[in-house]
Amino acid sequence: MGPVILLFSIVAYLIFFAAFLYLVAFVGGDMIPYVRAPKTLDWGASILAGAPPALVNIGLLVLFGLQHSVMARPGFKRGLTKIVPEAAERSVYVLATVAVLVLLYAGWAPMTGIVWSTESGLWSGVLTAFFYIGFGLVLLSTFLINHFELFGLRQGWMGFKKKPMPAAEFRIPILYNLVRHPLYLGFLLAFWATPHMTTGHLLFAAVWTAYIFIAIGYEERDLLGLFGDKYRDYMARTPSILPLGKRR
Repeated sequence: MGPVILLFSIVAYLIFFAAFLYLVAFVGGDMIPYVRAPKTLDWGASILAGAPPALVNIGLLVLFGLQHSVMARPGFKRGLTKIVPEAAERSVYVLATVAVLVLLYAGWAPMTGIVWSTESGLWSGVLTAFFYIGFGLVLLSTFLINHFELFGLRQGWMGFKKKPMPAAEFRIPILYNLVRHPLYLGFLLAFWATPHMTTGHLLFAAVWTAYIFIAIGYEERDLLGLFGDKYRDYMARTPSILPLGKRR
């Protein structure tokens, strides 16, 4: 079973990484000049054509939020490990995330009304730079906390070696000394930084922003349960999203 779980975790990781790379193109649109993605926030056909675009898009984003949050809860994880090996649980979560992302890509209905647009080369360059910085921050943050455990590879490797996962360790690596959630900050930068904001892009950024702040609440409740006063003290001295002031 160990080799099968390891292979499953590797395949799940590669599929997820491909879906993540497509997210960059899906959100970036014209900011990714070297990749003309067939479907982005602002162009391409929806498999759910015929329904009101705003309702379709909100429904797809809510579905992503529910999957991502419900499957991340400790109770759901305990239930899932009664069905699949514990070493494969994270990879199942990763594949489920891919499934809802692919549905989001395929079902998204572009809404192309212009909210803002800049023809300034300077401001266009600045906003595009923040877009890339945002996604770069997301990827860097995963490596700072343990990229391969976050996406199930470490669990698959430990399952292959027939060893239990070590107990969770409370660490505060580099960027996490500045803000508690640099990964979420990266997503916010990537989703809002664009020289051409359409109504569909605005809807995507706004709903995802709301989800991020809801997810932070659930995530920090779990971390408090896991690390107790260590995490409570960390919250007291470290801002949540922006590296300004005290805890928010």
